[in-house]
Amino acid sequence: MPFQRFVQTGRIAKCSAGPLKGRLVAIVDVVDQNRVLVDGPLTGVPRQECRLNNLHLTKYRIKFPYTAPTRIVRKAWQESDLKSQWKVSSWSQKAQNICKRSQLNDFDRFKLRYAKRQRNKLLTIAFNALKKRTKADGSVRKLKKDKREAIRQLKSQGVKKPILKK
Repeated sequence: MPFQRFVQTGRIAKCSAGPLKGRLVAIVDVVDQNRVLVDGPLTGVPRQECRLNNLHLTKYRIKFPYTAPTRIVRKAWQESDLKSQWKVSSWSQKAQNICKRSQLNDFDRFKLRYAKRQRNKLLTIAFNALKKRTKADGSVRKLKKDKREAIRQLKSQGVKKPILKK
Protein backbone atom coordinates (compact mmCIF):
# COMPACT_ATOMS: atom_id res chain seq x y z
CA MET A 1 0.00 0.00 0.00
CA PRO A 2 1.45 3.40 -0.86
CA PHE A 3 2.28 6.00 1.76
CA GLN A 4 -0.67 7.83 3.30
CA ARG A 5 1.15 10.30 5.56
CA PHE A 6 3.34 12.81 3.77
CA VAL A 7 5.60 15.53 5.13
CA GLN A 8 3.57 18.56 4.07
CA THR A 9 2.37 21.91 5.29
CA GLY A 10 -0.38 21.44 7.87
CA ARG A 11 0.48 17.83 8.76
CA ILE A 12 0.17 17.21 12.50
CA ALA A 13 3.06 15.31 14.07
CA LYS A 14 3.89 14.03 17.53
CA CYS A 15 7.35 14.83 18.91
CA SER A 16 9.21 11.70 19.97
CA ALA A 17 12.40 13.06 21.56
CA GLY A 18 13.82 15.99 23.46
CA PRO A 19 12.02 18.45 25.70
CA LEU A 20 8.94 18.43 23.42
CA LYS A 21 8.42 14.66 23.68
CA GLY A 22 4.73 13.72 23.48
CA ARG A 23 3.48 17.10 22.22
CA LEU A 24 1.58 17.69 19.00
CA VAL A 25 2.95 20.14 16.44
CA ALA A 26 1.93 21.32 12.99
CA ILE A 27 4.46 21.35 10.14
CA VAL A 28 4.61 24.90 8.80
CA ASP A 29 7.46 24.60 6.29
CA VAL A 30 9.94 22.03 5.00
CA VAL A 31 13.50 23.33 5.46
CA ASP A 32 15.35 20.46 3.81
CA GLN A 33 15.26 16.68 3.55
CA ASN A 34 15.88 16.19 7.27
CA ARG A 35 14.38 19.25 8.98
CA VAL A 36 11.03 21.02 9.15
CA LEU A 37 9.70 24.18 10.75
CA VAL A 38 7.04 23.30 13.32
CA ASP A 39 4.62 25.27 15.42
CA GLY A 40 2.30 24.19 18.24
CA PRO A 41 0.36 27.24 19.34
CA LEU A 42 -2.16 25.33 21.48
CA THR A 43 0.27 22.71 22.83
CA GLY A 44 2.88 25.14 24.13
CA VAL A 45 5.46 24.54 21.42
CA PRO A 46 7.10 27.71 20.04
CA ARG A 47 7.91 27.93 16.32
CA GLN A 48 11.22 26.16 15.74
CA GLU A 49 13.13 23.75 13.54
CA CYS A 50 12.76 20.08 14.26
CA ARG A 51 14.41 16.99 12.81
CA LEU A 52 12.09 14.60 10.97
CA ASN A 53 13.72 11.73 12.87
CA ASN A 54 12.21 13.19 16.05
CA LEU A 55 8.65 13.37 14.66
CA HIS A 56 5.93 10.80 14.16
CA LEU A 57 3.48 11.88 11.47
CA THR A 58 -0.21 11.47 12.33
CA LYS A 59 -3.17 11.03 10.01
CA TYR A 60 -4.44 14.53 10.84
CA ARG A 61 -3.85 17.56 8.65
CA ILE A 62 -5.09 21.11 8.98
CA LYS A 63 -5.35 23.61 6.16
CA PHE A 64 -3.39 26.85 6.29
CA PRO A 65 -1.17 28.70 3.81
CA TYR A 66 2.50 27.88 3.26
CA THR A 67 4.70 29.51 6.00
CA ALA A 68 1.66 30.96 7.80
CA PRO A 69 2.26 32.98 10.98
CA THR A 70 1.43 31.52 14.38
CA ARG A 71 -1.90 33.33 14.70
CA ILE A 72 -3.19 31.72 11.48
CA VAL A 73 -1.93 28.28 12.54
CA ARG A 74 -3.71 28.76 15.92
CA LYS A 75 -6.95 29.75 14.20
CA ALA A 76 -6.83 26.75 11.81
CA TRP A 77 -6.01 24.42 14.73
CA GLN A 78 -9.03 25.67 16.73
CA GLU A 79 -11.40 25.44 13.75
CA SER A 80 -10.39 21.85 13.00
CA ASP A 81 -11.22 20.77 16.58
CA LEU A 82 -8.06 18.66 16.59
CA LYS A 83 -7.87 18.31 20.37
CA SER A 84 -11.10 16.32 20.62
CA GLN A 85 -10.18 14.17 17.59
CA TRP A 86 -6.81 13.37 19.14
CA LYS A 87 -8.36 12.47 22.53
CA VAL A 88 -10.51 9.71 21.01
CA SER A 89 -7.75 8.28 18.78
CA SER A 90 -6.29 4.90 19.71
CA TRP A 91 -2.79 6.42 19.68
CA SER A 92 -3.74 8.88 22.42
CA GLN A 93 -5.55 6.21 24.46
CA LYS A 94 -2.48 3.96 24.32
CA ALA A 95 -0.21 6.81 25.46
CA GLN A 96 -2.52 7.52 28.39
CA ASN A 97 -2.53 3.85 29.41
CA ILE A 98 1.27 3.73 29.30
CA CYS A 99 1.39 6.81 31.51
CA LYS A 100 -1.00 5.21 34.01
CA ARG A 101 0.98 1.97 34.02
CA SER A 102 4.25 3.76 34.71
CA GLN A 103 2.77 5.16 37.94
CA LEU A 104 1.87 1.74 39.40
CA ASN A 105 3.72 0.46 42.45
CA ASP A 106 4.91 -3.10 42.94
CA PHE A 107 1.70 -4.38 44.53
CA ASP A 108 -0.47 -2.76 41.82
CA ARG A 109 1.64 -4.43 39.12
CA PHE A 110 1.19 -7.76 40.92
CA LYS A 111 -2.61 -7.31 41.08
CA LEU A 112 -2.71 -6.40 37.39
CA ARG A 113 -0.65 -9.46 36.46
CA TYR A 114 -2.88 -11.71 38.61
CA ALA A 115 -6.07 -10.29 37.06
CA LYS A 116 -4.71 -10.84 33.55
CA ARG A 117 -3.83 -14.42 34.44
CA GLN A 118 -7.36 -15.08 35.73
CA ARG A 119 -8.90 -13.50 32.60
CA ASN A 120 -6.69 -15.63 30.34
CA LYS A 121 -7.69 -18.81 32.19
CA LEU A 122 -11.38 -18.04 31.60
CA LEU A 123 -10.74 -17.27 27.93
CA THR A 124 -8.79 -20.52 27.49
CA ILE A 125 -11.57 -22.57 29.08
CA ALA A 126 -14.21 -20.95 26.86
CA PHE A 127 -12.08 -21.39 23.75
CA ASN A 128 -11.38 -25.05 24.45
CA ALA A 129 -15.08 -25.71 25.10
CA LEU A 130 -16.00 -24.18 21.74
CA LYS A 131 -13.17 -26.05 20.03
CA LYS A 132 -14.40 -29.32 21.53
CA ARG A 133 -17.96 -28.66 20.32
CA THR A 134 -17.07 -28.03 16.65
CA LYS A 135 -16.02 -30.52 14.05
CA ALA A 136 -13.27 -29.88 11.51
CA ASP A 137 -15.87 -28.86 8.91
CA GLY A 138 -17.38 -26.28 11.30
CA SER A 139 -20.58 -28.12 12.17
CA VAL A 140 -21.71 -28.66 15.77
CA ARG A 141 -20.68 -31.89 17.50
CA LYS A 142 -23.11 -33.62 19.91
CA LEU A 143 -21.49 -34.60 23.20
CA LYS A 144 -22.55 -37.22 25.77
CA LYS A 145 -22.89 -34.44 28.31
CA ASP A 146 -25.57 -32.81 26.11
CA LYS A 147 -27.59 -36.04 25.99
CA ARG A 148 -27.42 -36.43 29.79
CA GLU A 149 -28.63 -32.87 30.32
CA ALA A 150 -31.50 -33.38 27.88
CA ILE A 151 -32.57 -36.56 29.74
CA ARG A 152 -32.48 -34.70 33.09
CA GLN A 153 -34.66 -31.93 31.68
CA LEU A 154 -37.20 -34.39 30.32
CA LYS A 155 -37.32 -36.24 33.65
CA SER A 156 -37.86 -32.99 35.52
CA GLN A 157 -40.81 -32.24 33.19
CA GLY A 158 -42.38 -35.57 34.11
CA VAL A 159 -41.64 -37.77 31.06
CA LYS A 160 -41.22 -41.42 32.22
CA LYS A 161 -38.91 -42.84 29.54
CA PRO A 162 -37.31 -40.20 27.36
CA ILE A 163 -36.49 -41.25 23.81
CA LEU A 164 -33.61 -39.34 22.30
CA LYS A 165 -32.34 -39.63 18.75
CA LYS A 166 -28.66 -40.16 18.22
